[in-house]
Amino acid sequence: MKHRKGVTAFEQVLLLNASFEPLNIINWKRAIKLVFLGKVEVVKESEREVRSVSISMRVPSIVRLVRFIGLNRKEVKFSRENIYARDRFQCQYCGRRFTPQNLTYDHIIPRSRGGVTEWSNIVTCCIPCNRRKGGKTPEEAGLSLIKRPSKPSWLWSFHSRFAIQNPPPSWREYLFWSVELVE
Repeated sequence: MKHRKGVTAFEQVLLLNASFEPLNIINWKRAIKLVFLGKVEVVKESEREVRSVSISMRVPSIVRLVRFIGLNRKEVKFSRENIYARDRFQCQYCGRRFTPQNLTYDHIIPRSRGGVTEWSNIVTCCIPCNRRKGGKTPEEAGLSLIKRPSKPSWLWSFHSRFAIQNPPPSWREYLFWSVELVE
């Protein structure tokens, strides 16, 4: 197929479940293949076009599976990356945002005092706040938590994959639930 109107190999297509929930982001070639195999239907097209010798078609922007796929509702893996993502790369003591290289995690109740390494006792922390806190509790160090930590649900993990900075406008109505609601 010839690329027309600037179609790149990295053109992305939103893949929806039959229930219109986002499942994945795939490349345009895979999307077109799934259309021809009858596994998906095109929900929205982009302005871009591709052609072969016998056919011309617009590149899909959003496709939907014809058959529903059940979601695997696994627990969220406890990891540094997921702790930072849960806390949105924000120090839970001073409130500033940092790059992962300038963050660490902190045991709210220090391990030296019986604190365990689990979702409810770990928060994202900047290095200066971590030094200030040391082996103390937040209260003893004169610090307070921005929010109490909790274990994320499988739904958070699934939806956080779609927290795209600038999604194409056509995707927004399918990604609206992945943003944090204002209280």
